[in-house]
Amino acid sequence: MAARGCPLEAVPLPADVREGLAELELELSEGDITQKGYEKKRAKLLACHMPLTQVEPTFQAEARTPGPSQTSAAAPKLQKLRPTTSRDERFRSDVHTEAVQAALAKYKERRMPMPSKRRSVLVHPSADTCTPPGVPVSSRVSSRIQQLLNTLKRPKRPPLREFFMDDFEELLAVRQTDPNRPKPEGSQMVVLNGEPLAAEAPEPLSLLAALQRWGTTQPKAPCVTALDTAGKAVHILTYGKLWSRSLKLAYTLLNKLTSKNEPLLKPGDRVALVFPNSDPVMFMVAFYGCLLAELVPVPVEVPLTRKDAGSQQVGFLLGSCGIALALTTDACQKGLPKAQTGEVATFKGWPPLAWLVIDGKHLTKPPKDWHPSAQDAGAGTAYIEYKTSKEGSTVGVTVSHMSLLAQCQALTQACGYSEAETLTNVLDFKRDAGLWHGVLTSVLNRMHVISIPYALMKVNPLSWIQKVCLYKAQAALVKSRDMHWSLLAQRGQRDVSLSSLRMLIVADGANPWSISSCDAFLNVFQSRGLRPEVICPCASSPEALTVAIRRPPDLGGPPPRKAVLSMNGLSHGVIRVDTEEKLSVLTVQDVGQVMPGANVCVVKVEGTPYLCKTDEVGEICVNSIATGAAYYGLPGITKNIFETVPVTAEGVPVSDRSFTRTGLLGFIGPDDLVFVVGKLDGLMVVGVRRHNADDIVATALAVEPMKFVYRGRIAVFSVTVLHDDRIVLVAEQRPDASEEDSFHWMGRVLQAVDSIHQVGVYCLALVPANTLPKAPLGGIHISETKQRFLEGMLHPCNVLMCPHTCVTNLPKPRQKQPEVGPASMVVGHLVAGKRTAQASGRELAHLEESDQARKLLFLPDVLQWRAHATPDHPLFLLLNAKGSVTSTATCVQLHRRAERVAAALTEKGRLCVGDHVALVYPPGVDLIAAFYGCLYCGCVPVTVRPPHPQNLTTTLPTVKMIVEVSKSACVLTTQAIVRLLKSKEAVAAVDVRTWPTILDTDDTPKKKVASIFRPPSPDVLAYLDFSVSTTGVLAGVKMSHAATSALCRSLKLQCELYPSRQIAICLDPYCGLGFALWCLCSVYAGHQSVLVPPLELESNVSLWLSAVSQFKARVAFCSYSVMEMCTKGLGAQTGVLRMKGVNLSCVRTCMVVAEERPRIALTQSFSKLFKDLGLPARAVSTTFGCRVNMAICLQVRTRPENEVKGVSSDSLLQGTAGPDPTTVYVDMRALRHDRVRLVERGSPHSLPLTESGKILPGVKVIIAHTETRGPLGDSHLGEIWVNSPHNATGYYTVYGEEALHADHFSARLSFGDTQTIWARTGYLGFLRRTELTDASGERHDALYVVGSLDETLELRGMRYHPIDIEMSVTRAHRSIAECAVFTWANLLVVVVELAGLEQDALDLVALVTSVVLEEHHLVVGVVVIVDSGVIPINSRGEKQRMHLRDGFLADQLDPIYVAYNM
Repeated sequence: MAARGCPLEAVPLPADVREGLAELELELSEGDITQKGYEKKRAKLLACHMPLTQVEPTFQAEARTPGPSQTSAAAPKLQKLRPTTSRDERFRSDVHTEAVQAALAKYKERRMPMPSKRRSVLVHPSADTCTPPGVPVSSRVSSRIQQLLNTLKRPKRPPLREFFMDDFEELLAVRQTDPNRPKPEGSQMVVLNGEPLAAEAPEPLSLLAALQRWGTTQPKAPCVTALDTAGKAVHILTYGKLWSRSLKLAYTLLNKLTSKNEPLLKPGDRVALVFPNSDPVMFMVAFYGCLLAELVPVPVEVPLTRKDAGSQQVGFLLGSCGIALALTTDACQKGLPKAQTGEVATFKGWPPLAWLVIDGKHLTKPPKDWHPSAQDAGAGTAYIEYKTSKEGSTVGVTVSHMSLLAQCQALTQACGYSEAETLTNVLDFKRDAGLWHGVLTSVLNRMHVISIPYALMKVNPLSWIQKVCLYKAQAALVKSRDMHWSLLAQRGQRDVSLSSLRMLIVADGANPWSISSCDAFLNVFQSRGLRPEVICPCASSPEALTVAIRRPPDLGGPPPRKAVLSMNGLSHGVIRVDTEEKLSVLTVQDVGQVMPGANVCVVKVEGTPYLCKTDEVGEICVNSIATGAAYYGLPGITKNIFETVPVTAEGVPVSDRSFTRTGLLGFIGPDDLVFVVGKLDGLMVVGVRRHNADDIVATALAVEPMKFVYRGRIAVFSVTVLHDDRIVLVAEQRPDASEEDSFHWMGRVLQAVDSIHQVGVYCLALVPANTLPKAPLGGIHISETKQRFLEGMLHPCNVLMCPHTCVTNLPKPRQKQPEVGPASMVVGHLVAGKRTAQASGRELAHLEESDQARKLLFLPDVLQWRAHATPDHPLFLLLNAKGSVTSTATCVQLHRRAERVAAALTEKGRLCVGDHVALVYPPGVDLIAAFYGCLYCGCVPVTVRPPHPQNLTTTLPTVKMIVEVSKSACVLTTQAIVRLLKSKEAVAAVDVRTWPTILDTDDTPKKKVASIFRPPSPDVLAYLDFSVSTTGVLAGVKMSHAATSALCRSLKLQCELYPSRQIAICLDPYCGLGFALWCLCSVYAGHQSVLVPPLELESNVSLWLSAVSQFKARVAFCSYSVMEMCTKGLGAQTGVLRMKGVNLSCVRTCMVVAEERPRIALTQSFSKLFKDLGLPARAVSTTFGCRVNMAICLQVRTRPENEVKGVSSDSLLQGTAGPDPTTVYVDMRALRHDRVRLVERGSPHSLPLTESGKILPGVKVIIAHTETRGPLGDSHLGEIWVNSPHNATGYYTVYGEEALHADHFSARLSFGDTQTIWARTGYLGFLRRTELTDASGERHDALYVVGSLDETLELRGMRYHPIDIEMSVTRAHRSIAECAVFTWANLLVVVVELAGLEQDALDLVALVTSVVLEEHHLVVGVVVIVDSGVIPINSRGEKQRMHLRDGFLADQLDPIYVAYNM
């Protein structure tokens, strides 16, 4: 039992439970129940008898679902280190550093592989430091049950659902609520009522009335003092000046601004206030001027650049508010970015604005009889305050005149403000508490505000304390950050005194970590006159304004309280007071009592707003006239936030008035004090538990922060990956921190967060100093940082990804059956009720054209006959890079050159019939002549790509290997290549002494061969076709004379090749269909081939298209690499090509020769791009062939009737008339389970597949099960098997893997038609009968190729095709030029070619990891960023992934960056 992960021995179980468990074990052993069902039933049985402290919830989930996180070497260590008693508490107190250090002490032995950058050596994690996380879990059942399963003779098959379940269902199945989680046990809370708002005094009745009163009766009284960066008072605004200037501005706005003889503004219009933080004087004038003019001020930040963080969203708000005018100062306007006309530039996202400077000289004095008619006591909007949401969007909160006055009165009553008091304000006066206290409430009470600009605080953090001391201020408004800065700068300042303060209002007291600053500040400054009861934390939100504030005892406030809370409880939304001395706890302070005139309750965060229980954390809601009214222009969201109706558990509304949601998470404590433990904006729900971003920041700061990163420059946010929040931590790295030190710090942060918060960090990134987007008044702009991270614009200098540990909701790995019987039952031509997946091309027997074709069985005979019958008929034209014809060959010329080669082989080489000859030629007519020369003398030619002169060390060994493996007795080549093969560089690469006889054919004498060899039998070997597969296997297949002739005949009939036809070929002529089209088909069919060597396109990309246009080729063949070069290189030059006369309207069919799944995106982009040059929309098609049969499918477009003169109507009927290729959409998730599920276009996880062409004449195709080798039904995925006269006759050799491929050419079905001999292609695909009909009137069978079986990746029990993962990765970022994936030690390795700057390289790590997780449910083990062109590609444009893997393991890639995901 213990083997299943639940230690139950210590718990005595009742007899009925033990009996139930025994029955379950028996059912599992007999296969009557699935493993998943067993675990569910077993958990149900044990639920009532499992003690709460037995197994921690997190690890129960891990025991249930063995995913990658369990397989890493670190995971077992982690589980041992975590105590079994639930120590899952969040920590936030003065002993935080001690807790972090204690947690890190456990991890001293754990090491992690460092990422490597280009200048360092590639580091592979050794087995003792980090076991690869992809190692499969051996089993989830005990050894006794496993033994029973292994000995069963006929294990029952699990239901289909076990083999293939919808991934989303599996994800949901993993995320189960833990039965042992703490649950709220208190009674339902009741609505908390604040003290009543004091009866209004007869005067003033409104804020503007107060301003008028003070401006006329106390004109000399100071209203606000502005300071410069040196701390000197540069401007003192009196109440008289404020009143007179506001009147001036109101008069100017209403009477002096016109547009087309109409007033520009009318009452109720919105106006933007753009003022710097250093100018409170002009801001107050503008604000009150707007109120007097019955306009609605919208204060926003000064945009310093056209791309300020968040500035675009502010612009959207201004646009939605219909703002056409912005008020500012002369100095501020001069500092704004200007357009070429000299006017203020239009900022990104901002509406067109008129700018009004409100300095005195620009305003008009109103007539003495003019009085503003402002009504400022009703429900009309007074001002709009902007708020930025968690996602970065900006909304405007409207505040009515009535709410404005009520807020000022409530603050006056709560804070005990009185006339002529002095308030020192460090906050931003444009919004939040800085506006409410420093601009509004202060005027109501004729207070004097000392405004401390942010720039002064940066220079002198003690300035606010000095001003409190200088002005004997009774109140101060600060943030905990300002208190912390003061502590760092206070040494040596002995003459300051804070005894005058009666209230030190901490505006961010709702932040759980403000308690540390408050306590530390009191410890230091208590000796300088600061009284403990003076510190007054408060809580506020843009929607509800001030929610609560602590009051000194003389104002009737209860004594302050602190709560030490269990973080495990908080993460589940439950309050548990922690009485023990633990390191890992959350200590919070109260934020005082509810505001006067307000009612407060706490409701559940999600769903219906039910009242929380007294020991439950929820969202604080406020009912008061002193709250915001709405989000401007957003009635839907407004209803959710501002019109919430809390209900009891029975669903009864608690009040007939609606409440406003504050966005604050908290609870009501003793003495009706409000406690806040976090904000909704900082909430991250990972799995089913909640974590607060500020808590993670504090833990990171406790890990020696000052050495490596800047204290105030850390951002924590969550991103959604795989249906769950993932935590991302970004920090600015100090310039003097070394890479190794920084990585060490990152590792320690991960370990500390994991130990203290019991949650994994998905990504930890370090960026260079001063590169994170800043908020207007310091700090990091979180939403902008998150946006940059998601867009790959963060440009980090160090990244550490940990998907293995924190992604625990991956679908369950697929478990295959150990023994698989016959896949289905065959009845006639049906397999399990479906038509057998079998199709064939037209019959060859009925398509012979003449007796002549029957006589000429062998290609040498055909060439001789053509040399005699049509000696001057041109067969080949070879073009160079300039498009000029460099060499040609007529029938007789080719025949004579072949004779000379045959004579040289016989006389010089002294070769016998059957000897193998390696032909090492560049693409051209020499290669063709040498090939036929070998056939003339009975030798067996082997075409070999010549070595590259600039890369001999890599390419020459391959040439040598093919020559040796093919047992060639002679090498035929040119003089230039002979010199290359014997050069000094060649000596360094291979042993040149072991070359066989080397003959150059440049100067062969004009001799005729005595007699041309005629094979005694059609089965005699004609040539060897050697190629290296994409998986790195070198193999040579044998092509007999019969197969060669059959291939040519089939291609001739399919493509309608006649002597009058001209085709263009841009393919490598060394293997496969490329060789057949280049060397064989022209001789057999008599058509003229225009040969374009693909290498020539490197110096002239337009060569291929120009050649097709010049020779008006109707049929053209090329590779995907040629198509890609044209698409990328000529994309912007279609106009130039048209000017040069390139016209592709002649093309009827352009076929892509490939041995892979059709690349739909590339063919479609090629068609669209060159449509302007006349390329028909349906011209591009695909082919499919492989080693065992180089031409299985090939699509030629239907032509108009009688298009070709001299062709009989019978031949036309026999042509390739048939339906266009069809495209289907399949579910990519089903493919991983070897299933085909057709879906609609645009469906989630849909993958488009187009058929690979029409099956060639004489070819039969069947789909067979990869393991049972039985036939499969229509639309079922299996291996494609082929039977054809032009099948290769077998392998000559498979270098290093002879045993693996022994049955590739002689496979038989295990049941059904067991007589037919098939060749296994090694490719997965399926056949589907369509509704279309072909030329014969039969319904068309479409063959869809999915991918190579050898290339598939077996991961988590499922089969993945590399191309699918690579397509996802390529879409992840614009800087990704190319991508390739492979596996290494059960890790998925992704190699990415970078097309941008090296500073973009590390952005790709997180994007690549996330996109593969999201779309394929795979964890990337290693991300390798390399330069463009590093991923090797063969001549057909296919990626050589195994060569890339070898280069990676041998450290030959010279990577820019290698990231090992933990």
